[in-house]
Amino acid sequence: MSQTTVIKNARVVNEGETHEADVLIQRGRIEKIAADIAAPAGAGVYDAAGRHLLPGIIDDQVHFREPGLTHKAGIFSESRAAVAGGITSYMEMPNTLPPTVTLEALADKYALAARKSIANYAFYLGATNDNLDVIRALKPGSACGIKIFMGASTGNMLVDDQETLAGIFRDAPALIATHCESSPLIDANLAAALEKYGPEIPVTEHPNIRSAEACYVSTVLAQELARRYSAPLHVLHLSTGREMELFEPGPMNDKLITLQGKAKITFQQKMFFR
Repeated sequence: MSQTTVIKNARVVNEGETHEADVLIQRGRIEKIAADIAAPAGAGVYDAAGRHLLPGIIDDQVHFREPGLTHKAGIFSESRAAVAGGITSYMEMPNTLPPTVTLEALADKYALAARKSIANYAFYLGATNDNLDVIRALKPGSACGIKIFMGASTGNMLVDDQETLAGIFRDAPALIATHCESSPLIDANLAAALEKYGPEIPVTEHPNIRSAEACYVSTVLAQELARRYSAPLHVLHLSTGREMELFEPGPMNDKLITLQGKAKITFQQKMFFR
């Protein structure tokens, strides 16, 4: 099978624009996007006239459940599903068994993905109240980010110690990605619901327990820490319209603080994808 492919006459969607062009792919990488690319000898040539060619989507938050929870899903099954839906690169979360909170667990995930993943892959290192030294030892580029659960989560990955939070934002050698909820507010709301309803709390109380205020307060804290220590911050799955007012509109280039949402489509791959 040829290691060189040329896609001809496609309507290429890239960098916010659509234009007709050819695409040269060599050894699985896009080498050139231009008009009238001459196909090298032996290349596979595909005529895409009348068709749109879109970059693969990058999903910055997935849960593939491997290792430890493969009765739910796994790297092979979920990366296969991702590619079928046009997602060619993903960033996977650390709440597996064991959780990805050590460099050894992170390396194990990369080794699993090297054998099983159909798509490009990257993994987050999870933060805890007691693994700041692990975070400091992370080599830049070896993870797509440091994931902080600032609200209640599975296992021991809740980070609610204020000194630890400050240390992570000060010393992290990678992007920080946060799940923003205030555990003290959630705990207070839960206590109030238990007092009112007893142990059988109706499901309708969920948005009152994990309230909009709990999200807002935590997002404000994350932004304050990011600005104090000049730490790149990406806030995941924003919950409320009020939180949106905390973010500046406009292109993401050179922004210190971003949020999960619509991203510019582009034929690019970051260094942490493998």
